[in-house]
Amino acid sequence: MGEAEGEKTEELATEEEEHLDASDLPSCVIHRILTGNKTELKTNQEWLRTNIFHTRLEHGGKTLNVIIDNGSGKNVISETTVERLHLKTETHPSPYRISWVNEHNSVLVKHRCLVQFSLGREYVDKAWCDIIPMTVCHMLLGRPWLYDRRVSYNGYTNTYSFQFKGKKLVLVPLPIAEFETTQKQVPVLNMRQFSQVVNGEQMLLFVVRREVKQTDGLVPKELASILEKFQDIMPDEMPHQLPPMRDVQHAIDLIPGSSLPNLPHYRMSPAENEELNRQVQQLMDRGFIRESFSPCAVPVLLTPKKDGSWRMCVDSRAINKITVKYQFPIPWLDDMLDLLNGASIFTKIDLRSGYHQIRIRPGDEWKTTFKTK
Repeated sequence: MGEAEGEKTEELATEEEEHLDASDLPSCVIHRILTGNKTELKTNQEWLRTNIFHTRLEHGGKTLNVIIDNGSGKNVISETTVERLHLKTETHPSPYRISWVNEHNSVLVKHRCLVQFSLGREYVDKAWCDIIPMTVCHMLLGRPWLYDRRVSYNGYTNTYSFQFKGKKLVLVPLPIAEFETTQKQVPVLNMRQFSQVVNGEQMLLFVVRREVKQTDGLVPKELASILEKFQDIMPDEMPHQLPPMRDVQHAIDLIPGSSLPNLPHYRMSPAENEELNRQVQQLMDRGFIRESFSPCAVPVLLTPKKDGSWRMCVDSRAINKITVKYQFPIPWLDDMLDLLNGASIFTKIDLRSGYHQIRIRPGDEWKTTFKTK
C-alpha cells in the first residue's frame, strides 16, 4: 500500500504544467482606464499582495478584460460587450437583482448568454454569463466557473490552476502598475521605438497634440490670391442698397378671401426697445426696409445670441398661415451627397444678412410689414 502511494506521488510531481499569461491581442471592446504616470514596482510581490486577479482571454481574434473572483457567486458579462460582439442572448431561467457592481441601488438581471473564450491553443472553454451593466471589466468569472473546473487558488502567487484535457493549466495574473498622483513629465517614444510598436502591433491608438497659432486676421498665402480675385463678391461690409432684380424673386401669394392680420407689437424692456430701434434704423439706413402704411402687420421680437448680442426676428406665423405654400420639391439629401463623389476640397460661404439677399417680388412688399413700438 505504501509502495503504491509513493508511485502516485512521484507521478504527480512529474505532471506537465503549463503557465498561461494574459493574451496580448487587441481588445474586443475599448475600455475606459485611468490616466497617469505609471510607477516602477518596488518588488515582484507588492502588486500580487494588493491586486485582484486580472487577465485577458481571447474571443474571435481579440481579447476580453477578465477578472476572476472567488467571492462572486455568478459569472457576469457587461451589456456593452454583448452588444459589441453581437452575442446571442436568452431569457434568464431565474431572474434576480444585484446591487454591488453598479452605482444604482439594484439591477435586475433578466438575460444571459453563452460566452466562448480561449487562451492560447491549449485552453478553449465556454461559460454561461449573466448580462449586467458593468464597467469594471468585460467579463467576470466567479464561483460557477471555479466550481465547474475545480480550480485551485494560490493566494501567494495569485494564480489559478486546474486540470483541462489531461494537462494542468496555471493562469498567471496580468501585472498592474500603480499610478502616481503627482504630475511628472509623461514619457514619450522616440522614432525607433515608435516604428517597433507600429510594426509589432495590429492596432495603435495615440493622441497628437498640436499648438494652434493665432493668425490675428492674417489670410494664408494660398487664399490671398483667390480673395483678391473675387473681392467684389466678398466685401468687408454689405452695400447700403438692395440687391439687383434677378430672374427669381420672393413671391408671397395669399389665400383668396383670407383675413389680413394686423397684430400689436410685443412689450419690451427699455433696453430691448433701444436695441430694436438701433437695428431698425440701421436697416433703414442701408435701404433694406422702409416705412409702411400696410394694412397687414406682424410683431417683431429680439432673441439672444451666444455672444450676448440680440437678433431681431419677425413673427410671421400669422401671415404664413394664409400664404399659399410652394409645391416645389426639396432635393433628397442622399442625392445631394452623391454629387460630392470624387470631391477632395470642400468649403462653405456664410451669407451675411441672408434675408436681404433675394428681392421681394414687386407688389408683394406690403405683405412683409412688421410693427414696432
